[in-house]
Amino acid sequence: MNFASSACYGQDTEWVKVKYGRTTPSVDDWIAVFSPADFNGEDPKLCTAPIKFQYANYSANYIYWGKGSIKLQLINQRSDFSVALFTSGLDNVRHRSSSDPALFYTLHAVTSFSDPSLIDRSMQPKLIAVSEPISFKNPKAPVFPRLAQGKTHDEMAVTWTSGYDIDEAYPFVEWGAVVSGAGGQAARAPAGRSPSTAAACTTTRLGTRCRTGLWCGGRSTRSVLRPSPGQKSLQRVIVFGDMGKAERDGSNEFANYQPGSLNTTDTLIKDLDNYDIVFHIGDLPYANGYISQWDQFTAQVADITAKKPYMIASGNHERTWTNSGGFYDGKDSGGECGVPAETYYYYPAENRAKFWYKVDYGMFRFCIADSEHDWRVGTEQYKFIEQCLSTVDRKHQPWLIFAAHRVLGYSSNAWYGMEGSYEEPEGREHLQKLWQKYRSQCMTSEKSHYSGTMNGTIHVVAGGGGSHLSDYSTAIPMWSIYRDLDFGFVKLTAFNHSSLLFEYKKSSDGKVYDSFTIDRDYRDVLSCVHDSCFPTTLAS
Repeated sequence: MNFASSACYGQDTEWVKVKYGRTTPSVDDWIAVFSPADFNGEDPKLCTAPIKFQYANYSANYIYWGKGSIKLQLINQRSDFSVALFTSGLDNVRHRSSSDPALFYTLHAVTSFSDPSLIDRSMQPKLIAVSEPISFKNPKAPVFPRLAQGKTHDEMAVTWTSGYDIDEAYPFVEWGAVVSGAGGQAARAPAGRSPSTAAACTTTRLGTRCRTGLWCGGRSTRSVLRPSPGQKSLQRVIVFGDMGKAERDGSNEFANYQPGSLNTTDTLIKDLDNYDIVFHIGDLPYANGYISQWDQFTAQVADITAKKPYMIASGNHERTWTNSGGFYDGKDSGGECGVPAETYYYYPAENRAKFWYKVDYGMFRFCIADSEHDWRVGTEQYKFIEQCLSTVDRKHQPWLIFAAHRVLGYSSNAWYGMEGSYEEPEGREHLQKLWQKYRSQCMTSEKSHYSGTMNGTIHVVAGGGGSHLSDYSTAIPMWSIYRDLDFGFVKLTAFNHSSLLFEYKKSSDGKVYDSFTIDRDYRDVLSCVHDSCFPTTLAS
């Protein structure tokens, strides 16, 4: 086995060509990628899980000629790589997720956590050949920058991934202002003040500086300045959940059941100029404890996170694990218990382990809750939610959005139907009084072509970001008007303090397939008395 090139010259991502051969080719032969390159492939079982793998006969005529080649995409994971040729040991495994009874198939390698007594030794992986190691030019280089809104509107946080130990180099961020019409040169003003607020953006360079004083590599990002709370301007927000990741080279991976994730990612990358901030409401990479999967996810969304604030929420696949302090028991997180999500991404929570926070973004206030922790009346999180909803000035920030990962009120998912419900337990029952009291939008779709005044909470379930789609319930509730099984995301556009546009877009083409508008009518307070003329909401 060998690589067409002995080195990866990119900083964060590179395509490589792998050539392989065997005198007795078999349909059971497969190629696996490992990092670090030195892995344990000894009998009786493969003790190191591969990052990803592919059947050897993915290369045309491999079975006939005994030779093949494939192109693989490698991402910088802070170490070197090797590729190995195995025979046998791959199995079609029927897997049931503890959070979703839908059955799906995933290819996986038999690894050290398999029970040897349950495995036919003839079906265990057998190592045939392994390549020489290959490495990025600087495996430790800072990669995959991730922007996020800070604790105040004028604060921006940036995180990234690097292989440098703090004893080798120290991380730093350089930033400055760039203004349209400045001839491509960075504009400067005393105290770092931008000479213009129109068409201004910040340019950030992140990286590490070695103890020798040399620059150790990094990446520049550029992001438009955030609007202040209540500021009237065009503000566009993307919302989705349950996206996951997938391999661009067509290879397989652990938990390979997010077929729509690349479509969603690529559609958002193409449309970068037409939205301002992203909210990924839980279930990020479905990594189940594999750090390489987190690296893959951060690489997949890097073109988005390097330019737009990427805000996240905690989902069951980030947090849920039995006896770990969460509200739900189960094994959905693979033992992560929220640690990778808290480490890889920034969010302005007071306590990183308590995944709830607020974001003021122009005319929006977002109250992001943590569905994986208790939010019943009297809990710490319930008090936060009420404080977040109650302290917003609705005249200046009329668009109050409450978001959490698990379904809060209305879902036509088959699993809920079998449970005789439309939602997760302890959701709407405990929070609905707060939503109605403070007139928040929880992101439910109204009847087609409906138009009229309403005082209820508007619910939207936006969980089709890329993970496998569940079946519909055979019971059809009166509010389930139209059914279309596909991947997509939500876009909210605030034009001013009185008009908000909701759009549902499909990931396959980015076109709008459903929409409604919300118009808030704040009447002249001089003609009102204390018990009349409340703000009304007109939804169309």
